[in-house]
Amino acid sequence: MTGVILEGLSKRFGPVTAVDDVDIRVADGSFVCLLGPSGCGKTTLLRMIAGLEEPSAGRILIDGVDISRVPAHRRDFGMVFQTLALFPHLNVGDNIAYPLSIRGVSPAARGKRVAELLELVRLPGFADRPITRLSGGQRQRVAIARALALSPRLFLLDEPLSALDAKLREAMQVELRQLQERLAVTTIVVTHDQREAMTMADIVVVMGDGRVHQAGSPIDIYRNPTDAFVASFIGSTNLIAARPGDAGAVVPGGLIPGLTIPPGGASVSVRPEDIAIVDPASAPIRGRATFVRDLGASIEIFIECDGTGLIAAATRRERHDVKAGAEVGIAVAADHCVVLRP
Repeated sequence: MTGVILEGLSKRFGPVTAVDDVDIRVADGSFVCLLGPSGCGKTTLLRMIAGLEEPSAGRILIDGVDISRVPAHRRDFGMVFQTLALFPHLNVGDNIAYPLSIRGVSPAARGKRVAELLELVRLPGFADRPITRLSGGQRQRVAIARALALSPRLFLLDEPLSALDAKLREAMQVELRQLQERLAVTTIVVTHDQREAMTMADIVVVMGDGRVHQAGSPIDIYRNPTDAFVASFIGSTNLIAARPGDAGAVVPGGLIPGLTIPPGGASVSVRPEDIAIVDPASAPIRGRATFVRDLGASIEIFIECDGTGLIAAATRRERHDVKAGAEVGIAVAADHCVVLRP
């Protein structure tokens, strides 16, 4: 297993800073997702770790050894690219065996290793199958098997599931996580899909504008975002302007009892599932329903409170008979609120 430390890692392309002073520690055998919108620097960061881009500043340490200037082919890492980069003129077995052949591994040893990897990715007997006859999910497994052929110290994946349809993508997320757990290989994945990160990762690193906004476990980042960027990027949330009041936080439409707000006011993050719909006659916050969306497993109620739009979510068991245009009452518990830093 391999531990990774990034110290003050930066990358500049002329006047543009793509990655800005990133510090990350990745423990042995952990699964880390670099999560953020397009253009936030996550792929550039992964390419620096892989050795495909040279850092402008900072260091990359693997098990305490600085590899910042070590060429990519000497880092002993496995990588799956967004495009998969499989060779269409080679069959499945030859694609997987390719990194072994350029290392001079004997044909017999290559065949044995290919068979092991095909079993691992649940494609036994596919060695002679042409790449062009594989489904998207099967090609994904072949690309993963090829990246693991040399038993890499570090496993890197750049948006590996983005080309798959939604149902297959979710199935592959679980498969990839289970595979990583079996191999106990330190893994870093780039994604812009927060559900993907929440499903697979031990640690999620949320990036924006080339820097790290927050790093932590998926549930910690979901429940305790440090700023509005993280709160709005991880799942759905309501960002509410609040100011201090005598009995709690004064918000559009009413009050959140018991919530302390610093002088000058702050933004408060409240997840839709933490907004309760109550009798408007006794509600601490009042508003008007503008739209009700039934998603089958859950119901979303869009509410306007003094010009501020909120979303409340409930399960079918908690379904409220609310119609668009009706007055609604809202209650929010103080311990379900996160007061965000500026």
